[in-house]
Amino acid sequence: MADRLLVVDDEPSMREFLEIMLSQDGYEVSTANTGEQGFKIYCEQTPDLVLTDVKMPGMSGLDLIREIHSVDPMVPIIAVTAYASADDAIRAVREGAYDYLSKPFQVEDLRIIIRNALETRRLRQENQYLKRSIEEKYRFGEIIGKSSEMMEIFSLIETIAPSKSGVLIMGESGTGKELIAKAIHYNSPRAHKPFITINCSAIPENLLESEMFGHLRGSFTGAIANKAGLVEAADGGTLFLDEIGDVPLSIQVKLLRFLQEREFRRVGGTDDKKIDVRVIAATNKKLEREMELGNFREDLYYRLNVIRLRIPPLREREEDIPLLVDHFLKKICKEQDKCITRVSSLAMRVLCNYQYPGNIRELENVIERCVTLEQSDQLTAENIPAKLVETTQSPPADEADFPADGIDLNLTMENMERKLVTKALEITGGNRSRAARLLGVTQRSLRYRLLKLGMETEIEATLD
Repeated sequence: MADRLLVVDDEPSMREFLEIMLSQDGYEVSTANTGEQGFKIYCEQTPDLVLTDVKMPGMSGLDLIREIHSVDPMVPIIAVTAYASADDAIRAVREGAYDYLSKPFQVEDLRIIIRNALETRRLRQENQYLKRSIEEKYRFGEIIGKSSEMMEIFSLIETIAPSKSGVLIMGESGTGKELIAKAIHYNSPRAHKPFITINCSAIPENLLESEMFGHLRGSFTGAIANKAGLVEAADGGTLFLDEIGDVPLSIQVKLLRFLQEREFRRVGGTDDKKIDVRVIAATNKKLEREMELGNFREDLYYRLNVIRLRIPPLREREEDIPLLVDHFLKKICKEQDKCITRVSSLAMRVLCNYQYPGNIRELENVIERCVTLEQSDQLTAENIPAKLVETTQSPPADEADFPADGIDLNLTMENMERKLVTKALEITGGNRSRAARLLGVTQRSLRYRLLKLGMETEIEATLD
């Protein structure tokens, strides 16, 4: 896609000369004969570079530089004047001009300045979007897992990363869908281009189109300046549409056109912009069901669903939990400057037995709580939330364990009660209130059972 240039000069011969020369160099060129007209064209077309005369009737070149940079301080502006005045040069640079030329000038000098200015703009844009992402270096390092399900996902990421095909990532909330999307991007040829995320459920419907595609000044109430959308910001890289199932039907039509044509139009604009971007979408909804309900377009679904990737919930890959616990423990201890080097066997058993409806995000929150509250060098079950502890129940006795010569029911029940009470107190770190809830009895009932079983003195001695 050719760079767009705007030439503003009140001298017809100079405008015509620059338009012909720059068009022959492969640029798309627009011209204006006044500063006012130049600013209007800039607002409508948002060119990549502006070339303006300094001395013009009405709005001067310096005024134009100020007006344009109030909208977009990153656009390079080259100031030109027939008056070889050092004061003009200084004022133009102070107002933010990229460079300065005096008439008459060498054509090759102008070409070099334009090329350098456009390259500087591109580098600034890339730095703005890539600095933080490149430092994080997403590869597979942040995706933890050794289960067969995760090994299959790693293999699939390596296979699909080099392609341009769209990907639809399905999975419950908290399973790491964005992490998978980043792994695909940073293992692809687009790794050094932007990775831009749009959370479709977090942006109000009346603002979503503008956030996606941008808008022109005055296109709606509050649009005080031109604004590039996030789709445009992802040019050359990857656009991640998170929670795609929440996109309103009114936006789905425009999103479908963008996916088909790889071009879009800013809100309030008339020009189509073409870009090169890979689209990865994710959702925790069953899109087939949403289509049946009329909430999601069938044609959009098939456009997105080129490569489908399902992330299993944490409860389906229990063998990954110890790895994740270790990873989050090290990460959070570093953040909090604490030294917790191990996890007790009981704590690990409790952590592995829980179903995690909030998936990996919930596990990370649990470990953060435990690290924050833990006072020793070992993560214990005492600081694990009660809802996790309460799922760790002793399994019922198997019918095959019933002895052939019968049992002493009273003694057996007493021994079982002793084991269950002891286990509950062990799991809760001696917290009788939580132990009572775990056993489904009141604190008063628990104290009675401890006295009946002769465990009151024993338990207190154990906790001292």
